Amino acid sequence: MASQNVHTLTDQNFESEVLQSSVPVLVDFTATWCGPCRALAPIVDKIADDFQGRVKVAKLDIDNAPDTTRKYGVRSVPTVMVFERGEKKGVQVGLASRETLVKLLGL
Repeated sequence: MASQNVHTLTDQNFESEVLQSSVPVLVDFTATWCGPCRALAPIVDKIADDFQGRVKVAKLDIDNAPDTTRKYGVRSVPTVMVFERGEKKGVQVGLASRETLVKLLGL
């Protein structure tokens, strides 16, 4: 079951939810048809629950947000990016472990 702590991103809310966030944001660029994305989902949900209040965790469906996907050069999914103070701080392409994503967040 998906975590209530994971935000849903769109082209319209990306700037307010991610770039203007006062805490670091982990963005999971995903797609409903992507098998590895489905495998990554519980890991992302667990991070959202474990670090609630310290980081924001969000998912962006690349098929529903083509402008943001193109802007950040996402060519394959899953791609996870970490943003801090409006800047991209890290990228992980492909299925990754919880430890890898926590390290990407700098926690």
